[in-house]
Amino acid sequence: MITAKNIVRHELIGLRVKIVDSKNKSNVGEEGIVVDETRNTIIIEKNEKQKTFIKDQCVFSFELPSGEKVRVDGNLLVGRPEDRIKKKLKRW
Repeated sequence: MITAKNIVRHELIGLRVKIVDSKNKSNVGEEGIVVDETRNTIIIEKNEKQKTFIKDQCVFSFELPSGEKVRVDGNLLVGRPEDRIKKKLKRW
């Protein structure tokens, strides 16, 4: 089960997400559902349109299935999803 403590090591595809801060200010406020991710990017779909965002330039707010919202710095998400799940992180 996905929680605020394990979100960084969990699968993100299918979660609702909003960009709350970004180096590119035009990205702030973008939201939708995560449909794919690569080592350095996250792809969000809204209204059947997909947009790609660079992970290390954004701060994301993910909505967990429980309804809880969790802010995550994109720097913690950089890396291939399958490697990120195995990575050990100090308390973030």
